[in-house]
Amino acid sequence: MTKQSKIHNLAELKAEITRLKVLKSEQEAYLKSQMTLLNHKIETPMRIFNVVKANVPGLNLITGLFSPAKNSGGTDSDWLTKVLRIGVPFVMNRFFFKKAGVLKKALLLLASEKALGQVNQDSISGIIGKVTNFIKPKKNKKRKGPIQNPPVIEDQVNEYGIPSYSETY
Repeated sequence: MTKQSKIHNLAELKAEITRLKVLKSEQEAYLKSQMTLLNHKIETPMRIFNVVKANVPGLNLITGLFSPAKNSGGTDSDWLTKVLRIGVPFVMNRFFFKKAGVLKKALLLLASEKALGQVNQDSISGIIGKVTNFIKPKKNKKRKGPIQNPPVIEDQVNEYGIPSYSETY
């Protein structure tokens, strides 16, 4: 089916163009207002969540784990460094310093945080790579002789002009 046009002359064409421009501006205004309402509805729970998050103690430590913050060394912390910064003091306090005082535990926390700031995923993977290279047996590969070049095709019939193997049939 083909759509029959209502436009028969230039005046009708100009009227249709202005009608479409008005329709376009009305639709844009409607969509803009709907977008504003949606943003307002979404912002309200986010504002409430941010207020609750600001008032909960210790939540900044957890969000700091997953944010791309700088560590004490000045370089970007990767996931391994962040996990070690929290895990090592916990393990040390749990298993080795059970009866230690608060001051000793706080000093341990500060010392381990500074020390683990220098440890990152690249240094751990480098150490693991060195260990695996030391453990792996070295393989002696036998080398073959030099690779032979394929023979050159020579034109046997003619020593001049177009070679015979270049003709097509």
